[in-house]
Order: sequence, then structure tokens, then C-alpha cells
Amino acid sequence: MNTNWYKNEEMRQLASKIIQLEKDALDRWFKGDSSGYRALWSKHDFSYFDSVCDHRVDTHEEISEFVKGAVDGNLFAEKYDFLNPRVQFGGDMAVLTYQLHANTNLINMHYNCIEVFRKEGEEWHVVHSTWSFITPLQNDFGTVKEIV
Repeated sequence: MNTNWYKNEEMRQLASKIIQLEKDALDRWFKGDSSGYRALWSKHDFSYFDSVCDHRVDTHEEISEFVKGAVDGNLFAEKYDFLNPRVQFGGDMAVLTYQLHANTNLINMHYNCIEVFRKEGEEWHVVHSTWSFITPLQNDFGTVKEIV
């Protein structure tokens, strides 16, 4: 973890804590257990975008049902790569960004991940999560359209 981003030791320790919360959830995730994320996601205010969903998920209940069916007992990986984590702070909110790579029994995962944390009481929970596929840009910016 690059510690140059953090203004003081307290911020560095909080960044480490947030990163560890995410990694603990991922450790369970890749053993076919979504309970780590279901506990990490805010039950009061949550939204989620994923490349495999055609809409934004807006509740803890909806995402819980989705991952219980898709992950629990179904998704496994022997290892994963959690690359370039960075936590940015603003008051009682923090944004964790990282890249995730894992070859699972169902899909080879290559994601840019964004987790927006908010302090709820004394605990940190994810209020928004975005997982987007890492793919090469498909647009051709070499061709300029004529402006009418």
C-alpha cells in the first residue's frame, strides 16, 4: 500500500482497516460465501452497479438475494490478485479503489472496483459498490465525425 497518500498515521491505519474489511469479504467470496459482503454492505442505504447487471441495484435486500443465488456454494477461486488499492477520505466517507483479478470456476474476473464506505455509528459500511470489467477501449477516436 502506498502510504504517501495519507496525511498522518491515523489516516494510514484507517485505510489499512478499510482495505482489510474488503479483503476479508473477498476471502469468503472466493470460497462460495457471500456473507462477508452482505455484512459489509449498508443495510440502511446501499446501491450497486456491476457489469453483469442491466440496472442499478438499490437495496441491501435485492443485492443479498442476487449474490446468495449466484455466489453461495457456486463461486470458487484458489487465489485472487488485489492490486493497487487506494483509499481517499472525506469526513465520514471513504472511497476504496482497486483492481481485482481471479480465475474462478465460473468466470475469469478482471474488474475495476469502487467501494464507497460511510461510517455508520462506529463501523464502516459500503453504501455504493461498482464492479466494472477491465476491457480495452472499443471506440475509435481516430475518426472524427463532421460537425454540422
